[in-house]
Amino acid sequence: MNLKDKVVEALKSVYDPELNINVVDLGLIYNIDVTDNNDVEVTMTLTTPGCPLHDSITRGVRYSIEGIEETKKVEVTLVWEPAWSPEKMTAEGLRLLGR
Repeated sequence: MNLKDKVVEALKSVYDPELNINVVDLGLIYNIDVTDNNDVEVTMTLTTPGCPLHDSITRGVRYSIEGIEETKKVEVTLVWEPAWSPEKMTAEGLRLLGR
């Protein structure tokens, strides 16, 4: 498994506590860049700009990636454009929501 795949798997352990769905299936992860020297940059969003759990979710994303042995520097960038919508969810995320 390459490092990007390991990052995706690690991110599946980070849940939005209000919806109880992981950030990958919820569609919050917009991009994952892995450099040649194993630095990882994640671009993500949250379901709403005023999300009260902003810090805990982004910290969880960072810590889950830092837990992968071969990663070096980890950067998490939070963006609001494009805005999150349920259409960004995976089929598994929609299933978990009962849709």
